[in-house]
Amino acid sequence: MESSYFQDVVNAEYIRKYDGRIEYGTAGFRTKSDILEHVLYRMGLLAVLRSKSKRAAIGLMITASHNLEPDNGIKLVDPAGEMLEASWEKIATNLANVQDCDLISMLTHICTTENIDLSAPAMVITGRDTRRSSPGLLRAALAGIRALRGNVTDLGLVTTPQLHYVVVCVNTNGAYGEPTLEGYYSKLTAVFKSIRGAEVNNGRYTNVLQLDVANGVGAIAAREFQRYLDGVLNIRLFNDGSGSLNHMCGADYVKVQQTLPLNVPSETNVRCVSIDGDADRVVYFYIDGNNKFHLLDGDRIATLVAAYLKELLETSGLSLQLGLVQTAYANGGSTDYISNVLRVPVACVPTGVKHLHKRALEFDIGVYFEANGHGTVIFKDTAKKAIEMHARNETFSAAQRLGSAKLKDVTDLINETVGDALSDMLLVETILHAKGWDVVEWERSYDDLPNRQLKVKVKDRNVITTTNAERHCLTPVGLQEDIDKIVSKYPRGRSFVRPSGTEDIVRVYAECENSSNVDKLAVEVASLVYRLAGGVGPEPSLL
Repeated sequence: MESSYFQDVVNAEYIRKYDGRIEYGTAGFRTKSDILEHVLYRMGLLAVLRSKSKRAAIGLMITASHNLEPDNGIKLVDPAGEMLEASWEKIATNLANVQDCDLISMLTHICTTENIDLSAPAMVITGRDTRRSSPGLLRAALAGIRALRGNVTDLGLVTTPQLHYVVVCVNTNGAYGEPTLEGYYSKLTAVFKSIRGAEVNNGRYTNVLQLDVANGVGAIAAREFQRYLDGVLNIRLFNDGSGSLNHMCGADYVKVQQTLPLNVPSETNVRCVSIDGDADRVVYFYIDGNNKFHLLDGDRIATLVAAYLKELLETSGLSLQLGLVQTAYANGGSTDYISNVLRVPVACVPTGVKHLHKRALEFDIGVYFEANGHGTVIFKDTAKKAIEMHARNETFSAAQRLGSAKLKDVTDLINETVGDALSDMLLVETILHAKGWDVVEWERSYDDLPNRQLKVKVKDRNVITTTNAERHCLTPVGLQEDIDKIVSKYPRGRSFVRPSGTEDIVRVYAECENSSNVDKLAVEVASLVYRLAGGVGPEPSLL
């Protein structure tokens, strides 16, 4: 039956025209947009099979996130809003790279090995970002979905988190929220207003912020939030779509370059925010009176959120396990603060949201953020029920019930399905307002260690293999030992290297106590990588 079911899937318009191999990485497929049409068509086919396999709606998002305009990509979203299951990442890679003559046999093999009932219905929810290539790639994906007679709900221009949100709402029959964009805006803004109350300012906190939306699809969402929050939060938009996507702006640019994004004015101590092109990363920053740039990245957001949640748990009297999940990119200063001051358990996992999300699920309340600003908070269903019961139980004190009620509000304010830059921003604004802090007060909670990130081009990134949550290099042999020798020369030094998931580069991270030495440490390690791992082009050196 399977072979006959697939008899019409080979589409002449979307035959494979690119001979290179394309990998489904941590964030799906991501590469130059002009080689992706056949991949999008095939992922439309796969999305239908995944939906039939899970008997639930599947999401398909067309975006290349923080990459520049010429790139594009695709992410598949599983029923609970999580990233695609790891075993299916391999299936996706194999399907994307198979020859056209073997496409039917590959689809038949997938159905057989995954025990897929082809008579089951299929629903795929699609969305895209604002790239010029996205409409054409969407047409390819839709062609694939319809070739296998899947049903489609196309959301059009949406942020990646909005697509995740709608997928979960559909699959929970509205229990998580109304499965529309209006439902998304209404849910988040209603609880934001409720938590904050009538006072828009408090202490040193003022309700004005400058928001850089990276000239991406997040600009559309930000304008809606402006409308819903008029008079409550004064959002000033920059890079709102009139410039080049992610060019010298956006969360990734600000995080890596540690400088103001293009077009954002340099105003002393004004709270500034940058999100990335598909609005799933967020970082804060400001310029002080000496014109010095200050970055408050995902580590800062994680510690702020964890401290706030711990306070509410202590006030409420609830006995729930709170934990925080980081990657090796987390600044050592943040890890020390969380472990030794907040005394909240910390777990370290490999880079990639799917790894953080999975580990966070093991806590009653799991906070996870990558340093790049991608993260969220997850509450177990049992924790949510306990919080709700506590808030209603009149045998507890008024203070305990209020603490539980605030925790309940936080669960509604957070987009638990995935890192959501704008939802996370509203959570940060809620906490700063509650504490009466400006951005300077927030930064004073702990000191970051000076750090740098570099990229080294190599012939083959696969020569680098790692273990221990990517903090230890296994190959090439001798590289880790040499890194350890270099790091030992610098007080509070730390450095690790890891291969990119999408291109032949090796990423180098370095931190140490003295800001005057951190560039030297980073370049020394980068030079090691260049020499021992097949560097391409000029060897890294200090400017």
